[in-house]
This record gives sequence, C-alpha cells and structure tokens, in this order.
Amino acid sequence: MYQVVRKLFFTDCRCEDAPKIYEDLFAKLDTNKDGKVDVSELKAGLAAMGIKTGKDAAQKIIFSGDKDKDEGLDFSEFTKYLKEHEKKLRLTFKSLDKNSDGRIDFMEIKQSLADLGLDISKEEAEKILQSIDVDGTMTLDWNEWREHFLFNPAPNLQEIIRYWKHSTVLDIGDSLSIPDEFTEEEKTTGLWWKQLSAGAMAGAVSRTGTAPLDRMKVFMQVHSTKSNKISLVGGFKQMLKEGGPMSLWRGNGINVLKIAPETAIKFMAYEKYKKLLASDPGKIQTHERFIAGSLAGATAQTVIYPMEVMKTRLTLRKTGQYSGMLDCVNKILRKEGVRAFYKGYIPNLLGIIPYAGIDLAVYESLKNLWLSHYAKDSANPGVLVLLGCGTLSSTCGQLASYPLALVRTRMQAQASVEGSEQLPMTQIVKTVLQKEGFFGLYRGILPNFMKVIPAVSISYVVYEHMRYNLGIQK
Repeated sequence: MYQVVRKLFFTDCRCEDAPKIYEDLFAKLDTNKDGKVDVSELKAGLAAMGIKTGKDAAQKIIFSGDKDKDEGLDFSEFTKYLKEHEKKLRLTFKSLDKNSDGRIDFMEIKQSLADLGLDISKEEAEKILQSIDVDGTMTLDWNEWREHFLFNPAPNLQEIIRYWKHSTVLDIGDSLSIPDEFTEEEKTTGLWWKQLSAGAMAGAVSRTGTAPLDRMKVFMQVHSTKSNKISLVGGFKQMLKEGGPMSLWRGNGINVLKIAPETAIKFMAYEKYKKLLASDPGKIQTHERFIAGSLAGATAQTVIYPMEVMKTRLTLRKTGQYSGMLDCVNKILRKEGVRAFYKGYIPNLLGIIPYAGIDLAVYESLKNLWLSHYAKDSANPGVLVLLGCGTLSSTCGQLASYPLALVRTRMQAQASVEGSEQLPMTQIVKTVLQKEGFFGLYRGILPNFMKVIPAVSISYVVYEHMRYNLGIQK
C-alpha cells in the first residue's frame, strides 16, 4: 500500500492532475464519508498508508487548514492546505539546492544552516540528511523532500532547526540570557507574541513557586558573613519569626510584574540590533547574535532597572517598612532621590556579558556533543535533553556572573540596611575579598542552585499548557 500511495501522491505530476490526486487521497482519509477529515481520521489514515508523521502532526495540519473552525477539513480546505504547503516546500527545496542540480547534499545543508547563523560539522549535516533520506543515496531529491515534510508541517529551514533553539520555557529567575529567535513565518502570523506570552506566564508561575528560595538568596547575599554564619535553615527561621509564612514571598509581586515589559523590550531591541549588526542582510552569525543579544539585554535592563532595585528593597523589607510598591517608590524618592533607582546598574550591565557568552557557548557545545554521539534517526533530541542542556548552560552562565550579581544586590540594598556604608562597586569587591575571601562573592549561591530544577520544571509544564491553550503549533 505504501508504494501505491507514494506513486499516487509523491511523484511529480502536472498541475491539472492535482485535483484528481487530492480527491483520491481525501476519499481514502474520509473513512466515515461525512465530507470532512478530522484529527483521528487523518492520523489513522496516514498510519495505514505507511506515511510517517511527527508528533501531533495531524492536529497541526487540521489546525492550520481548518478555516471555519469546525475541527475538520472539508475537501476545499484540504486541497488549499496541500497546495499552499507544497508551494512552501518547493521554495525551501530550491533555496537549499545551491547548485540547482535538483538534489540536496550534506554540504548544501551545512551551508544553509551557516547562512542562518548555525555552524555545524560535516558529521552533523550528514546526520540531518540521513533522517530525511529514504533511498540511502545521501542526497535528497524533490520527491523525498516532499514525502518527508508534506504531512509534517515544516515549511522552512528554521522549522527544521527549531529543536535546538534556546527556549522561552527556561526561566530560572534571571533575565540575562539572549532572546529567542523567531522565524519570519512566526513573526508574520503573530505566533511570536503567543510564544512570548506563554513564556511570560510560565516565568510568572515559576518565580512565584520558587520565591522563598529567591528571597533566601537575596537575604544571604546582603546579610550573610563569616561571623554571623547564616545557614539556609537559620535564614528561613529568621524570616518566619520576623514576618510569618507570607513573608517568604516578599518582593515576588514586582519580580513577576517586570517579566512582561522586559521580555517585550528585549525582543524588539534584539530584532533592531540584529538588522544593524548583520554583515549580510537577513542573516546573522553566532558572534553577531551574541553582540545583538547582549545589547538587547542591556537596553531592557536600562529601562526596567528601577523595578530591579524595588524588587531587592521589597524582598529585604522588614514588617511594616513599606505598605506596598508605591509606598516603596515614594520613600526611596524622598530619602535618596532618583539616583537610588540605578544603584548597582554598572555591575548588573557587566554581568550580562559573561552570563550570555558562557550560556551560549555551553549550549552550543552540548548541542554539538549530542548531535555527534547520539543523533541517529533525527536531529530532534527530545524534551529532556533540551531542558538538560538549557538548564546546564544557564547555570554555568549564572556561576560566571554571580559575583557581579552579589555586588549589584548589595549596592541596591545599601541605604535600607542599618549602619551600611555607601560603597562603590570596586570597594565592595575589595571589602568582601578582605573579610570573607573569594568564596564570599558566592554568598547565597546554594538557594540559587536549589531553585533551578523546580523553576525549570514548573515553567516547562506551564509553558506547554499555555501553548496548547493559545493554539500554538509546535
């Protein structure tokens, strides 16, 4: 049956024959003969014909083609979907076929990915090719390309490499990472804002769930010294004694509130910087992506930084010190002036470079390692591998930038801590090194690391639910 279907549908045909072919295929899939093909019919029909599809491919096809939202495709919707999808596949095939010989080899895949700013080895390009190549020739003709992707919604090359994108799903409380890449189709169809909205909601729930550990990190960064020896358990006891269980969530409101504006500013700035920095219009290399991402992060941090200062002050506040966010703003303005809202700004900006650089470098290294040793049938490593790589790279980035984060937090908190000197950045570093040694720059890193796995787990679950509810195709 598979060979029959392949001859029927996956061979080159004249345009005038297409309606007949589509009609025959539609008749095979419409098993209950009600004039439309739903998800279960499409899934069962394609499986029976031996056509391999990706996970949730049937749902994505129905969602994409179902214009009247009746949860099924009638013949006109079915035909329109296939015609439009095949047109996109043809354009993608031609863009990959650099020498226009009607076939794609591994060097053309390698070059096309390099054009998108993703450098891969010869072996990795061969593995991607093997996952699509049916006849074992190590080249792809148009029929193989169409056969693989016609019922696996992947209309462009960016969709093929989407597995290894850094994902908005990872939110471990710090916002110094390089923003997501979005394909042109995601931008024009408006999927990008749904992706960002899903990521923001996931971040909000994740930060709320791990807020007690985040408060403990800030508490230890500011108050823990060699002499007082504040431990994790002792710190929580102090907080509970001073303000009760709800005090563990102090500062969480502003921490959640700043996600949306920061995400939006970072995304818009990143798109602008990419256009300015790209040596070849429309294409961005890895180093250009790093510079654009760092500048976008700096821009976003500059705009929302007063909220960072408020978050630290509200996190460290004692019972009755501030009645809320507005009261906090008023008291800071009255006592310290506008400049107080930018205390710690310099170490915060400096922290973006080691964080983003190491995060990107570790992620790329882990990706290449996995592709070299474990990729067999597909370039898709699966959710656990992606989450593991993303978590490890983000953690390494945090480890590198943590001393600057500690200095930033101490500068933000100075005026609110009784008896605290107003020291500049370099003097704080010298003081910490003299009194507490090198490891004094890592005060509070234990609760920071403890929150990574629960934060990633919570944000992933919420992100997937939000994607489903917003109707985002995966």
